[in-house]
Amino acid sequence: MEKDLCQTTCVNQLRVNRVLQGLPEETLLAGATEIFKMLADPNRLRLLHALSQEELCVCDLTALVAVSDSAVSHQLRLLRAARLVTYRREGKMVYYRLDDVHVERLLQEGLRHAEEG
Repeated sequence: MEKDLCQTTCVNQLRVNRVLQGLPEETLLAGATEIFKMLADPNRLRLLHALSQEELCVCDLTALVAVSDSAVSHQLRLLRAARLVTYRREGKMVYYRLDDVHVERLLQEGLRHAEEG
């Protein structure tokens, strides 16, 4: 038997009920799941990290992550759909940035946690 498992079954219903009351709604959990799926790809994380430093266009991002323009554009479309990045148009140029401070914090905390590992 494993050391980190209980040796007996004894549910503390009060604790379980307290936790159940605080669980987010299914729609929030589904939304968070989609965000974490987006963060599960190393290239998307590279793009997000780059955009946490500075607003950049697709050409800049392509040079940074060393993949094709079309691959970067595809990843940016996914990140936009997940509301992790946003963009602005300036003439013929399109500049991307993180959608908001929450995305930056999420990225920073994930990297900090990985650093501790």
